[in-house]
Amino acid sequence: MLGPTHEAWLRRIRKNELASLGTGTTAAFDAAFDAATVGLARRDRLDEQISKMAADSQFSAVTNRLCCLRGINTLTGFALAVEIADWDRFTGRTIASYLGLVPNEYSSGTSRSLGGITKTGNTHARRLLVEAAWHHKPRYQPGKTMTDRWAKASAQAAASAQAAARGEAGNRRLNQRWDTLSSHKKKHTVACTAIARELAGWCWSLAVMDE
Repeated sequence: MLGPTHEAWLRRIRKNELASLGTGTTAAFDAAFDAATVGLARRDRLDEQISKMAADSQFSAVTNRLCCLRGINTLTGFALAVEIADWDRFTGRTIASYLGLVPNEYSSGTSRSLGGITKTGNTHARRLLVEAAWHHKPRYQPGKTMTDRWAKASAQAAASAQAAARGEAGNRRLNQRWDTLSSHKKKHTVACTAIARELAGWCWSLAVMDE
């Protein structure tokens, strides 16, 4: 991400180190820098437009409830709500299978072995959950951002007042699972996939709450 500090550093490199390398080098740098700047500006415009849609759509209530979980902001929650749409098709156990987050199974006679995840179903939703799962690794300590999301979800409808409590329970559970998997020396990538699988179930439980 090209933040102010990173941009200032790049400009210093451009001024102090690249000038002596010739016009070809500086031209290549300028072209790449401009492309990155334009791309980020386009991303920011799209994020703003998506946020506006998320605030006033048929998926707004579900989006706000999903945001009660760590790692799921408005953009991620809205994308999950739209991609999955009808959450009532699933249960807390089958949602992970639909998203391809369950292991392949190879059975022969009495032997049974598990492989990598199936990666079937909705690729975009699966990627979003895996990225969100990483946020549950650090020590869990709810801050203002999280409490504001809980308040927003709870203000929408009477039943949504339960969303904050469920989000809190989910966040604590997933953080504890990370700690357990880490203590068992599981690879981070394996642990993250396991957390994403369980996170899918917590998302489902929030999505299907009566409004």
